[in-house]
Amino acid sequence: MADMGELTDAVTAWAAGGTDRPARELAARLAVRTAVLLEGPSDVAAVHALAGSRGRDLAAEGACVLAIGGAMSVARYAGLLGPPGLGLRLAGLCDEAERPYYARGFERAGAAPDGFFVCAADLEDELIRVLGTARVAEIVEEEGDLRPLRTFLRQPAQRGRAPQQQFRRFLGTTSGRKIHYGGVLVRALGEGRAPAPLDGLLAAL
Repeated sequence: MADMGELTDAVTAWAAGGTDRPARELAARLAVRTAVLLEGPSDVAAVHALAGSRGRDLAAEGACVLAIGGAMSVARYAGLLGPPGLGLRLAGLCDEAERPYYARGFERAGAAPDGFFVCAADLEDELIRVLGTARVAEIVEEEGDLRPLRTFLRQPAQRGRAPQQQFRRFLGTTSGRKIHYGGVLVRALGEGRAPAPLDGLLAAL
């Protein structure tokens, strides 16, 4: 039986210049209604983690959550999946610096301009702010990353930086770490404590 993973692979191949047929067939078979366009896989992990913590299965609800490989690709994906392409409703989450790409991409695709939500810096920054740096430090230790964190903090470039900036940078220093913590930090949130952009996105789905 087809799943959303196959659909996201088919959409990625289509966006790279492949045929549209596999994506169209899978979207129809899975009864997809909404495409959630996210900049990277850490955002995907966070969205699924928050949905899971609230007892929701986005795939079962007809929402395809996919990473588009950066905000500059949003127009391409919006055109393929939105009204000009598969006709899906579009939603998304982006960093403040990437807002113009999402705004233009959604507008060109004829999608609702209020369908995407914006993080002040990025999603990791939002999560660290809600949790607090003391709690994030505890989580890093719980995940077995205390020694790498201490090594990182001894680097000259980190001197004088605020703890929130240090943690944000630390999460992106090793391949896979940002993705891992995208889910871990969300699951550490208490009920009702999700950052506003992430909470707003989930509520809109």
